[in-house]
Amino acid sequence: MSDETERHREDTRSPALHSEMVRRKPAAPLAGIVPDICGYREILPGHFRMVEYASLTVPLVISFAGAFAIGLGRSPGDNDCYASFAAGLYAGPVMIESFGAACCVQVNFTPLGARQFFGLPMSELRDRMVGLDDAIGFHGIALREQLGEASDWDKRFDIAEGFIAGRLADAHALSPEIAWAYRTVIASGGRTRISALASEIGWSRKHLAAKFADATGIGPKTLSRIVRFNRALSLSKRQDDNWAGIAADCGYADQAHLVREFRQLAGETPSGLAARI
Repeated sequence: MSDETERHREDTRSPALHSEMVRRKPAAPLAGIVPDICGYREILPGHFRMVEYASLTVPLVISFAGAFAIGLGRSPGDNDCYASFAAGLYAGPVMIESFGAACCVQVNFTPLGARQFFGLPMSELRDRMVGLDDAIGFHGIALREQLGEASDWDKRFDIAEGFIAGRLADAHALSPEIAWAYRTVIASGGRTRISALASEIGWSRKHLAAKFADATGIGPKTLSRIVRFNRALSLSKRQDDNWAGIAADCGYADQAHLVREFRQLAGETPSGLAARI
């Protein structure tokens, strides 16, 4: 096993373990593109549910077994089954169900990394799941077969990293203005004014929003909301759920504003989410 591969089992149905998750931080050439690659396998039958809150991760899921049921902002229905797919950014909670037969590799991209890898306007993936062949073409089918035939997770991760590096070699460079604006929003914790970004670049706010939608799938205002929300959640682990103080630190108008954002982006209250993760 690679030194960069972390293996752990997740217990979500005490006392029995129902799944195995293996995680690797990719090699240096993929830094800023792929934060990590995960392998997931369910080892017991059952009906499992989880909720993911709004994040800046664009996942590519390549499945070798059972599909997932996924609903954006709601419980999934009978027609919401997805096996191998890419999912764009979504400013809300995502409900995921599985049924004891899932086995997949998940590549997690940064928004700008996803734009380079997929070679598509990220607005085409926003708020939806797109099948593997539509997301990366017929090459995705061959990739799925190679991953499914590999004998262990490390080999699968090696194959995935090689495939990603190959596509990135032919990728178009990102707009330096958008790359700068994105980094600025992240570094500020989502507190940078959009008008200041546009003014610094020399663009109108409308043009900036259009370029952001192409590069990330969402506008700079929505990006800032997700960044603030995740920063507030992170601070809650160090400030003993002092939500009024956290709201002030993160640039919310008041605690009520923070609570509304948590309900919209995570589907629950700040204290409820902080206790769950």
